[in-house]
Amino acid sequence: METSIADNIKAIRQRIAAAAVKCQREPDAIKLLAVTKTVSPARVGEAIAAGITAFGENYVQEAKEKITAIDRRVEWHMIGYLQTNKVKYVVNLFDYIHSVDRMELAREINKRAASAGRKMNILVEINISGESTKSGIPAVHAIELIKAISSLENLAVKGLMTMAPYSDNPENSRPYFSELKNLQKKIINEGIPGIEMAELSMGMTDDFEIAIEEGATIVRIGRAIFGERK
Repeated sequence: METSIADNIKAIRQRIAAAAVKCQREPDAIKLLAVTKTVSPARVGEAIAAGITAFGENYVQEAKEKITAIDRRVEWHMIGYLQTNKVKYVVNLFDYIHSVDRMELAREINKRAASAGRKMNILVEINISGESTKSGIPAVHAIELIKAISSLENLAVKGLMTMAPYSDNPENSRPYFSELKNLQKKIINEGIPGIEMAELSMGMTDDFEIAIEEGATIVRIGRAIFGERK
């Protein structure tokens, strides 16, 4: 018998709490971000009813249709690769952008956010693994990019995001998450004006518990909540 979305969310929250306790962290310090790529508005509504308050979307057009159909009392996070020509839509739809990885994109978000009269919360995406198939700036260039972004008045840098390479063994993700945590510490030590490093968005369905042990504050869970994509 297929479990309900509410049951899945309850199970994930229990696993988040257990992982947090294991490493002496407070479970409430970890945000569960429900990833809703290909998920219908009705099923998103079920997740909201089960207590989810933050959702992640990968594609602007799909997100636009979904967000306009759903009550805006929840947070929306853009977690997919973002083209500069889509930014004009994103600043009016989303509360956070996780995928800022180049100065050209940061400038466009800053410009569009200024026009919209808001300050956009962003995370800088880091390609920790160095895989050519993944987006994100190499860790070695991250501090330089963040220093440049710090001059943009309508952006609020809140932290970092990464994706570990796919593996059947969650433990294989640990070195990548540990490296992101170390990079966070290096950036904090730089003391860059106006830059916050409170958030680490890392860990998905297959490895979020390892991510929590390594310091994740946001875990991005889709399949374990909504099932396999159809």
